[in-house]
Amino acid sequence: MTNFSNVVDVVKSSLESELSPTAYNLWIAPLKAIELRNSEVVLSLNNEFQKNIIMTKYSRALCREFKDILGFDVKITIIVEEAQNQQSDQDKENNSIFPPNLDDIYTNAESQYTFDTFIVGSTNTFAYAACKAVAQNQTGAYNPLFIYGPSGMGKTHLLLAIKHEVNKNTPALNIVYINGEAFTNEFITAIEQETTREFHEKYRNVDYLLMDDIQFLAGKTQTQEEFFYTFNELHQIGKQIVLTSDRPPKEIKTLEDRLRTRFEWGLLADIAPSDFETRVAIIRRKAQILNIKIPDDVVKYIAKNLKNNIRQLEGAVKKMKAYKLLANSSPSINMAHSIIRDILNDDQPTPVTIEKIISEVSKTFGVSESDIRSTKRQSQIAKARHVAIFVVREITQAPYEEIGKEFSNRDHSTITYSLKQVESIMKKDSKQKEIIEDIIKNIRD
Repeated sequence: MTNFSNVVDVVKSSLESELSPTAYNLWIAPLKAIELRNSEVVLSLNNEFQKNIIMTKYSRALCREFKDILGFDVKITIIVEEAQNQQSDQDKENNSIFPPNLDDIYTNAESQYTFDTFIVGSTNTFAYAACKAVAQNQTGAYNPLFIYGPSGMGKTHLLLAIKHEVNKNTPALNIVYINGEAFTNEFITAIEQETTREFHEKYRNVDYLLMDDIQFLAGKTQTQEEFFYTFNELHQIGKQIVLTSDRPPKEIKTLEDRLRTRFEWGLLADIAPSDFETRVAIIRRKAQILNIKIPDDVVKYIAKNLKNNIRQLEGAVKKMKAYKLLANSSPSINMAHSIIRDILNDDQPTPVTIEKIISEVSKTFGVSESDIRSTKRQSQIAKARHVAIFVVREITQAPYEEIGKEFSNRDHSTITYSLKQVESIMKKDSKQKEIIEDIIKNIRD
């Protein structure tokens, strides 16, 4: 078996722990390793039907797992084996291996996180219990349920566990899971394409609304107004709302008071960084799933040195599995030291692009990205442009000349003027200052 085949086996093994057995056996298990061409992962399958399903529903999960092991982003290419393409008419008619309810198998394949796979410790017990009660319809005063804590603590896992549990127990219920940034983008698209009616129908006719990273609504006036009416309508008819954020409602500075108040109507549950014992349990559980034996001293060494989030711990175990397959090396302290160093280096913030900054400012001020870059002088456009220039300078520390090129080749003095304008506004207007600070925080997060 080639080294690349070993890597593919690790990826498949990791996904097996996330998916239902049926989904895994139908879509992931048949994948075969072909080669790694620079950053292109080439795999093969038996037929076009399987390829289409995997590329539509599982490609993101595959890319994520390959990146965890290889350390860089990859592109997935799937080749359909020619021998299998020459399928007889009888074979095409006899698709009994594919059940009629395909949606039940591959929908939200990346979201197969359950309460059983969530490691409970002293820092997340309350949030876990509240989510489980909500999933079992024991809501009481838990509406809305607002979970907050740093990135990588398991908030998304709990949201998806609720979805999994409700789907299992009451499949007829309508559950929508989305994150704050995707909700904002979808709403903007609905306005542009004049499909707000369909947007309302999607989000105001649910039994469970699960929204991740609600802090991304901060500063976006129109999106907050839309969510306010959605929230009210769902809450009034007793539909369950669960929200997550990296901070409590009172610390989301540019969240409208009427939303902040509603978020605090129900139950607030925080998740803090895991304690040592919980980190040890997480490492052992992941090792068990990946079928790799890690000595206790190595487990404790990893748990002691990786404290920031759960993803780091899971990444360490995956890399150990890969090292064992690729180099036939048993887990050791030296191996753990090397892996931890790589993970901590990989976790350094990715440089923020100017495109990302302009996009965030555009959503906040309701001005198109092209207008922000243009020479138009309308008040709202000019204001958004000044803020974009300020945020670009604040985050990237790019030279004035380079910033000017991004905004229709503005000169040094124009960039200086924009920076001074925003600095002046932030000193005089606390509300505007909070909006700009939230933009910067959202981009950096």
